[in-house]
Amino acid sequence: MNTSTELQDHSEASYDRSLFASLKVPDYLYLWIGMVGSAFAMNMQIVAQGWLVYEMSASAVDLAWVTLASIVPQFLFSLPGGVLADRLPKKPIIGLAPIINCGATIVMSWIIFTGNVGFWDFVWVGFLNGTVMSLSIPARTAVIPEVVGERLMFNAMAFNTTAWNLSRILGPALAGYMIALLADGDTTSDFGVGCVFAVISVLYFVSGISVLLIKHAGRPSQQTTTQHPLTDIGDCLIYVFRSPVVGGLILLSILPFMFGLSINTLLPAFNRDILFGGADDLGLLMTAMGIGAILGALLLAKLGGTRHKGYWVLGTSAVWGIGVTWFALSSTFVLAFVTIAFIGFVSSINMSMNRSLVQLQVDHAMRGRIMSIDMMSHGFMPLGVLPISWVSEVWGVSLGLALSGAILCVATISMGIAMKGVRGIDTGYSKAVP
Repeated sequence: MNTSTELQDHSEASYDRSLFASLKVPDYLYLWIGMVGSAFAMNMQIVAQGWLVYEMSASAVDLAWVTLASIVPQFLFSLPGGVLADRLPKKPIIGLAPIINCGATIVMSWIIFTGNVGFWDFVWVGFLNGTVMSLSIPARTAVIPEVVGERLMFNAMAFNTTAWNLSRILGPALAGYMIALLADGDTTSDFGVGCVFAVISVLYFVSGISVLLIKHAGRPSQQTTTQHPLTDIGDCLIYVFRSPVVGGLILLSILPFMFGLSINTLLPAFNRDILFGGADDLGLLMTAMGIGAILGALLLAKLGGTRHKGYWVLGTSAVWGIGVTWFALSSTFVLAFVTIAFIGFVSSINMSMNRSLVQLQVDHAMRGRIMSIDMMSHGFMPLGVLPISWVSEVWGVSLGLALSGAILCVATISMGIAMKGVRGIDTGYSKAVP
């Protein structure tokens, strides 16, 4: 059976331009429900473990190590995860991941309830969560065009972004409320955090069960099953370096992570030092960014048929940079609120469209491995954030953010001028000009 023909026939048969088009595809709906469950679980876990770790040690260094424990696996296992996604049926990989995390969080819940929890417990569970995520996300992402067809890719990725941002807004709030409610005047939060981990385990279980309902197995690529896994990785890296379009899109995804997301890191400092705001003001600013991101994702869901998508990626990246610089110049809370909502709006369109275009521009046999490289690219964030943070500490947070936004804007325009292939991407369903 010809895969490309099958995909094309499917996409043409199921394609519509309604807002919820991709959610009308049953397999994607089950996949999306599973992603919602896992996303809520992850965001609730970040708050719960951070709260208890800091309560136990009052150490920012311990918090950093717990965070690092879940990030390191992205460098170690993302590429192997991409190989698995291309070699094996994707459905078992996607379904097994939340079940493993469910078991781990049940164990953590029990350890917390018994009062024997320590710092290293959060390290091992973070490392396990990060490993499972690294091995499964390439498969989860690569299966989407197989399930919905190429013409619904932008709509589907938009709802992926919507789910993540909803969980980012509501998940931490739910976890925090549970901890505060269940503490009930106790001097520690062990019981509340234990209950949060119990709820997280249920969410992971629901996520795994939803995947069982998917009929599409996520076919492995026959082109990659007969060679050594290291050869698969080497072929993928060569493919990226030799492709001006795919390589260009990945570079354009790295750039915002380095300089566009500096606002996430420096927002607490800007809120306190420039806006003279409290914790409630910081929460409102974070919510504004999340709401903007959701609105941007919903707009993208309607932009599937829009042409000149290469220019859309370049334009939204440059405007993102302008937005960060404009935010740095904000002197009132209202202006900052509106600006950061706009940044969330533009950044959501940019990241979702870029990821969709990457998948549509690569061969089916490479999708899993390419998405693993895309996932690894997020690790470049410290290379931009750390020097910008140093500038902010020495010369002020406003200058640091303004510089970060300016670099993103200028670098995007420069790369856009040099990248003819990216500029040539039209609908995204067909290959761009070389």
